[in-house]
Amino acid sequence: MMPAHDAPLTPAQRSRYARHLILDGFGEAAQERLVRSRVLVVGAGGLGSPVCLYLAAAGVGTLTIADDDTVDVSNLQRQIIHTTARAGLPKVDSAAEAIRALNQEVDVEPRRMRVDAATVDGLVADHDLVVDCSDGIATKYLLNDACVRAGTPLVHAGVVGYAGQVMAIVPGEGPCYRCLFPDEPEAGSLPTSHDIGVFGPAVGVVGSMEAAEALKLLTGVGESLSGRLLTVDTRTMAVRRIDLPAADPACPVCGSGRAEGSGAAR
Repeated sequence: MMPAHDAPLTPAQRSRYARHLILDGFGEAAQERLVRSRVLVVGAGGLGSPVCLYLAAAGVGTLTIADDDTVDVSNLQRQIIHTTARAGLPKVDSAAEAIRALNQEVDVEPRRMRVDAATVDGLVADHDLVVDCSDGIATKYLLNDACVRAGTPLVHAGVVGYAGQVMAIVPGEGPCYRCLFPDEPEAGSLPTSHDIGVFGPAVGVVGSMEAAEALKLLTGVGESLSGRLLTVDTRTMAVRRIDLPAADPACPVCGSGRAEGSGAAR
């Protein structure tokens, strides 16, 4: 059973999270914030695997995992939260099994569902943070718009081939996804991992970066990627942090240009 949200850390938690408690700039207050937090992870595949495992290991109180797919052997080259024995199971159930085996302190809420215009706002509600581990561009726009409406921080990432990117979207603090990419591309116009493949460790690297960003935003530790884009190419191990333009005042989702009902999930 989860401890009460306002309760101090238990002796078992102090033991489990001991290396966090002695970490410079982290400590007990940050760990207590993690234990009280509720995080939504959308996608239980390549990015979702390290994100879910690291957030669970770190002691996030509640993890809601949304995905409508099933485990397939062809995905196991990168989706390390799943196993061959769980092929055919819903990914959310497979991920929940792995998380519970890792840390029974975490309350896991698997949601086998498609994130669309009808479900996204209800899914985002009551969470402190959303982590986008989806592989569909339309879902990324849906999550951005819903998180801006809810005032909920969002960690975005994407990987194709050997390269990926990570950024944080903190409503009211920096640009949102639509500020940077106003026009949603037509379906099938961008290459995906299904078209050109994906390097397994690249997903692990970028997913781990997403998890780190999520933990920083939840605890207030360190400097977030709000207003910055981090890119990595695992073929060359080149990493760049790019300062982004300020939020677009004409953005229909987060700027003064939004009208009544605009920015709604499409």
